[in-house]
Amino acid sequence: MKLDHVMMQRGGKTICKDGDKIYKIFDQGYSKADILNEALNQARVEETGLKMNHVQAVTHLEDGRWVIISDYIEGETLQELMDKNPDKMDEYLELFVDLQLSVHAKRAPYLNKLKDKMNLKISQAQLDATTRYELHTRLEGMKKHTKVCHGDFNPTNVIIAKDGTPYVIDWAHATQGNASADVARTYLLFCLEGKEEIAKKYMALFCQKSDTAMQYVQKWLPIVAASQSVKGKEEERQFLLRWADVVDYE
Repeated sequence: MKLDHVMMQRGGKTICKDGDKIYKIFDQGYSKADILNEALNQARVEETGLKMNHVQAVTHLEDGRWVIISDYIEGETLQELMDKNPDKMDEYLELFVDLQLSVHAKRAPYLNKLKDKMNLKISQAQLDATTRYELHTRLEGMKKHTKVCHGDFNPTNVIIAKDGTPYVIDWAHATQGNASADVARTYLLFCLEGKEEIAKKYMALFCQKSDTAMQYVQKWLPIVAASQSVKGKEEERQFLLRWADVVDYE
């Protein structure tokens, strides 16, 4: 393998391309369990038939770094298309929401449960005990679903192939659970990038297409923010903790 064509570096990972394959190389010290779980998540979602890049192998380099090898999908990310054609934003958001709905329509019974993951993360969040208790209680009160949730659904993780077919990539955070939690996560991702207006448009469109009350998705925002605040950059963590602290006490 030739790993001199670096496409991206971020978060302790380097993405390289060699021929028709993508190599996700993890820095030394990266959790082996997390790496293997990511590959397993991807393999389990593959069985749903969704358009995505398939895992080819999991191996490690001579220096000990682990690698996940997947199909390379030639095309542009939806984010790149949005940046190049801002006048088509509404059209792209329609595609984006329809694609997310197609993900939520699938079932993958061996994926980890979203509620279990969030309960663990809330316990680890830098919040006071009262707020953590309220968030745990709110989470337990939410409906239990078994829909496939991407966990990081944003336009950079959608590739539009040359024939126009959309593919969803990067299933590291996939779980099964309530789709509205996945929507809340996407909403917060837009907000983290300072795209509040797009975030509002996205949520309104999703709620309209899925016949979901916007207030219900909004109830997930503090829960999702708390669970996502455990990792990431310091400025992002502080932003998310502010969202997590917005709890209605009765």
